[in-house]
Amino acid sequence: MDRIETDYLIIGAGASGMAFADTLLSETDHEMLLVDRRAQPGGHWVDAYSFVELHQPSAYYGVNSLPLGEDRIDKTGINAGFYERAGAAEIQYYYRKVLDDVFKPSGRITFHATSDYLGQQDGDHLIRSNLTGRTTRVSVRRALVDATVTQSTIPARHKPKFEIEDGISVVTPNALVDIADPKGITVLGAGKTGMDVCFWLLQQGVDPDEITWVRPRDVWMTDRTYAQPLTMAGNMIKFAAAAVQSAAVASDANDYAVRMEEQGMMFRVDPNIGAVVNRGATVSRPELAALRQIEQIVRKGYVRSISSSRAIMDEGELPSNPGRVFVDCTAPGLSTTPASTIFEDGKISLHFTTRGVAPWSAALIGCVESLDLTLAEKNRLCPALPRTGDMRGFLDIMRIGLPTDNERRTVSELAAWSAKARLNPGRAIPDHMEDPDVKAAFAAMFQNYQPAMENLERICVQP
Repeated sequence: MDRIETDYLIIGAGASGMAFADTLLSETDHEMLLVDRRAQPGGHWVDAYSFVELHQPSAYYGVNSLPLGEDRIDKTGINAGFYERAGAAEIQYYYRKVLDDVFKPSGRITFHATSDYLGQQDGDHLIRSNLTGRTTRVSVRRALVDATVTQSTIPARHKPKFEIEDGISVVTPNALVDIADPKGITVLGAGKTGMDVCFWLLQQGVDPDEITWVRPRDVWMTDRTYAQPLTMAGNMIKFAAAAVQSAAVASDANDYAVRMEEQGMMFRVDPNIGAVVNRGATVSRPELAALRQIEQIVRKGYVRSISSSRAIMDEGELPSNPGRVFVDCTAPGLSTTPASTIFEDGKISLHFTTRGVAPWSAALIGCVESLDLTLAEKNRLCPALPRTGDMRGFLDIMRIGLPTDNERRTVSELAAWSAKARLNPGRAIPDHMEDPDVKAAFAAMFQNYQPAMENLERICVQP
């Protein structure tokens, strides 16, 4: 049995693991061992369907040390006027480049591909190669880093929870590009993947009337205008001001979302149908308009079985026909995680600690780990944010996250690092402080902050 030593054993080379490792590489002199069951770094992006794109700009995705894209503003298409968003192939190439051009040349990061973490034995950690079966004992000097706690469950690796009669065409989005002459298409799932599939079908010229969209629960989305960085970062403050103002007076989570919708910050595909789900999807207004072209919407709960003539659902049936293709978009995507602890003795769990995307959260945890702080101080600066996937959970993240943002600004080393971090979505906000609209937004946010915090405490604990 092989035996090696390292400072940090990082389980998972996806977006979180890579961003954390990159920050430790730049901020410390420690050694790291990255382990992943996939053959390449990049996590769920390695298995992604070909037409998927980021829901947020490339400008704050990836790792701090290497830009993703060119910070270009798109001039055409549904993303026109917004910062570019990388697709699956570009992201896969990017993470390989991070490994080859940044991690390996450092001599301080080793990558074990196609390997599983088996747990601890006699004080050591065990990893096993899935190709050779060889097990390696790893002595960890500082901490085991679990970068899998928020991993995504995606269609390519998801097994449907409904029964499928032999001969019925049920495909993942990955296989959708290979279908030919379908006799109608039914999209199962209302989340990010379902929206991606519906929009892609429309882009390919499929008649909206040929698409049936099964949406057991409707989804709240954010207008992508308010997720733009750099030259448009002032819009983030406008969104934050509206969020705090709405949180100060909302009677519950749904009322909050409706108030944000009235201000044009958030959307539902159908504004007449109540929505509870919020998993962080952003859309542009052209995307929203396209999705609203699909009128055959089914809200009868979840699918339980599919035959050649019908789909049995929780609350009835959906007629089907031979040759119809069902696209399974029911994988839950980003995992829901309860409140937990990020820093423990000898272990770091990369839960979300910011309201942004996974790379920024993980990089921030990496920076805090590099500082000379106690476990209590680290956890005070990086509380784990619960992710329930609904609007009430979104408000709970605000309740915990807003005071923590203020707390982090009091730590000079952390504030200085954040100000220059590429992954920080709001790093360019100081450049917009002379904008009258931004000034007004800040004033409104400060005015409503305390009432919002008091009201969020009430909303988030009520039964």
